[in-house]
Amino acid sequence: MIPVTILTGFLGSGKTTLLKRILNEKHGMKIAVIENEFGEENIDNEILVQEQGEQIVQMSNGCICCTIRGDLVRALGDLAEKKRSGELAFDRVVIETTGLANPGPVAQTFFIDNEIADEFLLDAIITLVDAKHADNQLDEHEVVQRQVGFADRLFVTKADLVDEAALGELRHRLVHMNPKAPIKLVNFGDADIKEIFDLRGFNLNAKLEIDPDFLAEDDHDHDHDHAHGHDHDHDHSDCDHDHGHCAHDGHAHHHHAHHDDRIKSFVYRNDRPFDPNKLEDFLGGVLQIYGERLLRYKGVLYMKGVDRKVVFQGVHQMMGSDLAAKWLPAEKKTNKMVFIGIDLPQDLITDGLDACLV
Repeated sequence: MIPVTILTGFLGSGKTTLLKRILNEKHGMKIAVIENEFGEENIDNEILVQEQGEQIVQMSNGCICCTIRGDLVRALGDLAEKKRSGELAFDRVVIETTGLANPGPVAQTFFIDNEIADEFLLDAIITLVDAKHADNQLDEHEVVQRQVGFADRLFVTKADLVDEAALGELRHRLVHMNPKAPIKLVNFGDADIKEIFDLRGFNLNAKLEIDPDFLAEDDHDHDHDHAHGHDHDHDHSDCDHDHGHCAHDGHAHHHHAHHDDRIKSFVYRNDRPFDPNKLEDFLGGVLQIYGERLLRYKGVLYMKGVDRKVVFQGVHQMMGSDLAAKWLPAEKKTNKMVFIGIDLPQDLITDGLDACLV
């Protein structure tokens, strides 16, 4: 399986700078790039194609993530065929989307198209956020909110152009929208390769792995200049539903500006076991009705009659689940689920989940 990383972020957020740094670093990997920009001429191609012999597949006639998604399927199919025939040698693929792109349909491609799913493994979506302009962009463009909501990791660029207070406000807003994505400050594309590749954020069809921090109590240490676990979250039991009085980062958030973002997250926690049949029926209904509004969701579940943790996650209507490690004797058995979506009926989902408990 060839791992694929989707690189997204609004116009001017620094995607090409990061990609150029990845291609220039001496990491020993051969990377194929599928690049997508609007317009006939692609200036980024001149920036990226130097002496590295990198293979770049361009689609200049539209947005791969919306109207001509089929082009992405063909591009990936061509790459796989050339790899099999020995014409191209590469270890992984990076898809750089246009800044106006919703990454959701790109991600869905890897689960809807069987041929692509057989050859490629979607590793993660990395979203770049421009610290200087993020607030206005999030207010004015829902696609920027979607880019944040889908992310497995958030890279904040241009942090040197704002003060600490503004940076703190932005961090809070991003965490409020997507609590499962670690936030990292990145200057001029300077990010560790280990924070870009092999993040395993999208293992829907494979054995799902539990992040060791996923069940941890809320620590919310968002001093993000060091690597840390993937999941940081709001405690459903300790915060009111709009998180307005939840204290993270060591200060109360009633000082923060209020942003009425359509994309929000919430966490469900309960220590009672789920009835597997009731939960399956309920989640099936939720996905059928609200699937398009559910961007990402993930959970570690305590099921009646099952001595192992059940891990699930998904994007839109596509969900994967699997049995993970056994509950340890001294370990507290609990359910923890993170939902990220557009105008989700939090109370309805929470009440429905409550009704599935034993």
